[in-house]
Amino acid sequence: MSKLTDVPKRILIGRALRSDRLGETLLPKRIALPVFASDPLSSVAYAPGEVLLVLSIAGVSAYHFSPWIAVAVVVLMFTVVASYRQNVHAYPSGGGDYEVATTNLGPRAGLTVASALLVDYVLTVAVSIASGIENLGSAIPFVVEHKVLCASAVIVLLTLMNLRGVRESGKLFAIPTYVFVGGVFIMIAWGAFRGLVLGDTMRAPTAGFHIKAEHQGLAGFALVFLLLRAFSSGCAALTGVEAISNGVPAFRKPKSKNAATTLALMGLLAVTMFCGIIALAMTTKVRMAEHPATDLINGSTPVGSGYVQNPVISQVAEAVFGKGSFLFVLLAAATALVLFLAANTAYNGFPLLGSILAQDRYLPRQLHTRGDRLAFSNGIVLLAGAAALLVVIYGADSTRLIQLYIVGVFVSFTLSQTGMVRHWNRHLAAEKDPAKRSHMIRSRAINAFGAFFTGLVLVVVLVTKFTHGAWVALLGMVIFYATMTAIRKHYDRVAEEIAAPEGPADDMVRPSRVHSVVLISKIHRPTLRALAYARLMRSDTLEALTVNVDPAETKALREEWERRGIDVPLKVLDSPYREITRPVIEYVKSLRKESPRDAVSVIIPEYVVGHWYEHLLHNQSALRLKGRLLFTPGIMVTSVPYQLQSSEAAKLRARKRQEWSAPGAVRRGPAAERPKEPTTAAED
Repeated sequence: MSKLTDVPKRILIGRALRSDRLGETLLPKRIALPVFASDPLSSVAYAPGEVLLVLSIAGVSAYHFSPWIAVAVVVLMFTVVASYRQNVHAYPSGGGDYEVATTNLGPRAGLTVASALLVDYVLTVAVSIASGIENLGSAIPFVVEHKVLCASAVIVLLTLMNLRGVRESGKLFAIPTYVFVGGVFIMIAWGAFRGLVLGDTMRAPTAGFHIKAEHQGLAGFALVFLLLRAFSSGCAALTGVEAISNGVPAFRKPKSKNAATTLALMGLLAVTMFCGIIALAMTTKVRMAEHPATDLINGSTPVGSGYVQNPVISQVAEAVFGKGSFLFVLLAAATALVLFLAANTAYNGFPLLGSILAQDRYLPRQLHTRGDRLAFSNGIVLLAGAAALLVVIYGADSTRLIQLYIVGVFVSFTLSQTGMVRHWNRHLAAEKDPAKRSHMIRSRAINAFGAFFTGLVLVVVLVTKFTHGAWVALLGMVIFYATMTAIRKHYDRVAEEIAAPEGPADDMVRPSRVHSVVLISKIHRPTLRALAYARLMRSDTLEALTVNVDPAETKALREEWERRGIDVPLKVLDSPYREITRPVIEYVKSLRKESPRDAVSVIIPEYVVGHWYEHLLHNQSALRLKGRLLFTPGIMVTSVPYQLQSSEAAKLRARKRQEWSAPGAVRRGPAAERPKEPTTAAED
């Protein structure tokens, strides 16, 4: 990449950081909270609405179940938070659920958890941004009219911000997150004061609407199933809780203590806001419907397809603060922003988990490499691409996307907590100290209850959401699992092939003789340079090789060869069908067949050009030959470059790039990002 393209890169993501500055990117708790907890905190903006949407199937009369569903979600949240506090203390290395499951339940369980989390992280980005677009669209119609385009633009913006580094993106995200949390608490407090102290009657803009129930008067099993489905939708408030256990290495010391404190604070804030919004929604008589155009009735007629159903939090804010008021606008803007930034939880979790999986050889090794700003850049870009694809496929519709959601996270919850129970059983078997045993027994009880409860919720989610889209998430998990398994098998197979043996190896035995063959098409400077290089090798035999595809040219080559007195034998291969590659390959193979213990060195002269379009102006036959020869055992291929004048321009660009990009030369090792040499093209 030239200096011309480096300039915008540095403007967008900043100057490269040295590897020894990694410690400067560690997060204090005040920044770690918005970085890792923005997803569960922001989910209160859409989770209450999802509960009411499901209950609306049975009509407004079913809304009185929403407080009980909120209580169940709160109990589950506290259970998961308490369970994960045990995780961060026991496994502070950053592997999170993947490490817990792999260590205690085996590689297959760990890979299942990893597949679930990768799917969940992609969905977190898609759902958060789609929901943010819908919230912003309540104030700016253009946004909701071009949802896919706007959502894709937000993904690109978030990707660039995260490529600048975790700490820097955390500072940018902290302000809107704290403004959102503060705004919701002010709304809850002011709404409670107006309702309980002043006795004001607060009404949401949909309070006068009626809901056309799809199934009026549900009872028995049908009602229980509806309530379970509403509960599973409300469980979206728990997504992202596991991100803190995966991100412990990003905290400042003491890492485990700071992560556990952040986890507890996140849980307390999330459940308080969730319950407060549900209570205000009931008080202000918010009405939501899965199909508002036909199921919301204003007077005696449906609202129609032109009606835009605003999220619950927007309707509550309008009822409490008043439409157009400063606090209403501030909360609406902060809600949209924090929903966009909630995707940052995934932008931190996905690349980190991808790095760990790459280290364990389940994903390509490039995902383990840090970029210029010491972030896992390849993982960030991969996540952005997958999320953008989902946004396009599902039209940035949060209601459709959320049906795919939370399946993966509860798979990881359940397996992780089951693994923690195994962890405590193993340690209890060896621990003799009564105080430590008592602490372990208490921790095991917490994790056992967490495993049971999250497992129960997983069953509920699978039963109630499978036909509504959860099967897509499961399919994604299967694809990730199969892909990672195949990648691991490939890496294991390659490692086994190239492992150095203890005793003598065939690769270390010196060949009996070396036959050198120089490929030529005509006599020119590149050919003479290749011949001179071949003579320096002092091979046992040396010959020049050409293919007769044009008798006139071959005759002229022979005559000039003799006229110049070149003391290297010229071998001419006949090719009646004017092929070049096959005759050369067959001839080289015949040399190997005659003397299997001999090595054959094929020397190919090449031009070095300075511009990409010059590649199109030269015959690529030598490059095809090189590609075929590389797959032939016992054949060594050597390129002898000849620099054309245009290559000087490429050399100058490379030198400038080296001077400009020196700070970014640190990747996984000191030589990992050296400037590339000028590109080559095959000789004519």
